[in-house]
This record gives sequence, C-alpha cells and structure tokens, in this order.
Amino acid sequence: MSRQRTMEKILASEYVTIGELARLTGCRYSTLKFYTEENMLPFEQAEQNLTRRYRREESVKRVEWIRAQRESGKTVPEISGMLRAQDAKR
Repeated sequence: MSRQRTMEKILASEYVTIGELARLTGCRYSTLKFYTEENMLPFEQAEQNLTRRYRREESVKRVEWIRAQRESGKTVPEISGMLRAQDAKR
C-alpha cells in the first residue's frame, strides 16, 4: 500500500521529498538526484531517518530555472557555476 501524500498536502507543505519534488516539477527522480549530487539543489536532512527534505517553493523555482538554462543551451558545469555565484551573494 502506497503512503504517498496527496498533492493537496504536498502543496501545503514547506518541505517535500525528492519524489514529491519530481511530481511537482515533472522532472525525473534521477535528474533531481543528479542535481542534488552536483550541489545544484540544496536540501536539509532529517537526522532520525536520513530523508532529504527540500524547501518546496525554493526548490521548484530552482528546478524551473535550471531547466530554462538547459533549454537555452547552457551546460551543467556552467549552470552549476552560476548557482554557486548566486548562492555566494546570499
């Protein structure tokens, strides 16, 4: 039996899992995992169960931004560098 949260609950939540983020963005789980491993998609980790939690609004915007950059022809290293520069300004 699946324990997936409803879309209504996901949209009301501050944090989502990588699977929920995939559902929200239409991006493949493996792509989001790659972005996470490349430090392009920040997350927080709950100590008890080691589940990665992504800030819903921030992560959806970031995935959409990354997708737009990829569609414009930018490479992953270029996008990663742009994100590092953006994050350094914060």
